[in-house]
Amino acid sequence: MPDNISSSRTLPWFVRSGARTWRCLPAPDEVRAFHAALPGHSPTPLTELPSLAEELGVGRVFVKDESCRLGLPAFKALGASWAVHRTLAERAASGREPGPVTLVTATDGNHGRAVARMARLLGQHAHVFVPQGVHPQAVAAIVAEQAKVTEVTGPYDEAVRLAAEEAAGPGAVLVQDTAWPGYERIPGWIVEGYSTLCAEIDEQLAAQGIGEGPDLVSVPVGVGSLAQAVVTHYRSRPSGRAPALLSVEPQAAACVLESLTLGEPVSVTTGHTTMAGLNCGTPSSIAWPLLRDGLDAAVAVPDADSARAATHLAALGVSSGYCGAAALAGLRAVLTGAAVDERRAALGLDATSVVVLLSTEGTAANPHRPLMGSDAGHRQAHPGPSRP
Repeated sequence: MPDNISSSRTLPWFVRSGARTWRCLPAPDEVRAFHAALPGHSPTPLTELPSLAEELGVGRVFVKDESCRLGLPAFKALGASWAVHRTLAERAASGREPGPVTLVTATDGNHGRAVARMARLLGQHAHVFVPQGVHPQAVAAIVAEQAKVTEVTGPYDEAVRLAAEEAAGPGAVLVQDTAWPGYERIPGWIVEGYSTLCAEIDEQLAAQGIGEGPDLVSVPVGVGSLAQAVVTHYRSRPSGRAPALLSVEPQAAACVLESLTLGEPVSVTTGHTTMAGLNCGTPSSIAWPLLRDGLDAAVAVPDADSARAATHLAALGVSSGYCGAAALAGLRAVLTGAAVDERRAALGLDATSVVVLLSTEGTAANPHRPLMGSDAGHRQAHPGPSRP
């Protein structure tokens, strides 16, 4: 059970002790080398923002800027590329039918585009299912990758169901970035792919003279796959600091916060949020055990806070969509307001602390998504959309 759950009505907040001493196995070493060998790959920037450090009362603040990863406006290409590589290598080793494979997925935008990009580069086919309400620009970007797109007249869960049915046919495979019981291996490979992001942070901080790593990492969370990768990385390191890990969700879709509070994975009824990529009602089945044991804290923020954070980051030269800016919005919520000294102490932060914010997408990944009837009161039946 948690050590403290905030009683503040304005700050949905969870914190527990012991996470920084918990340990797990690391991601495979070969992931980083695989990404380094991809055409056009280079590490994304880790940008220091001294004005944020002064505002938040910490030593240094860095933003991991994922606005251009392998030519795409979000971090999703890391997971999709590694999972597709592993999938195709396994099929070749098993002697399955030769010829192109159709990679099938459901998406709200970024993951589907990343799968389609990998299919195009590797001479494969892609079939992407998109739910009702996805912006036409996001659909057009997937079509531009030469993928077949099926627009579903229903919510994300329906798109996932139809994608899974399509992938059951010959010559097709489902490459989905969230797990549920019975479908966990490929989502696990996707999570492994995200480990490259964390390895880059280590190297970039070391180049800044911070060889021990950060004191806190703030992570936007939907189903929890990216947070799973972050927990895996920082809770498996044999040396260096064990940072506090903070998850940030929309108040309209705080499934991880609710699950941590109750001590078991639960589904929540989600509402509309401009943080569309985080609009998720159920934690990923493979992410949950690591989030439960490895996260120090969780917070949920309103849309207005992420919008303000995105505007502030843009003014500082960092392109960040609403989901990416949630990392800053969540940290601001934790480090301001009533009982702030208790929260700072719980996270081990002081005036010398080094903080890393994961900005998971650029503004190009965040076209306006209008409120649809299915967005209000939507309940996820299984791990939800294409989420961090």
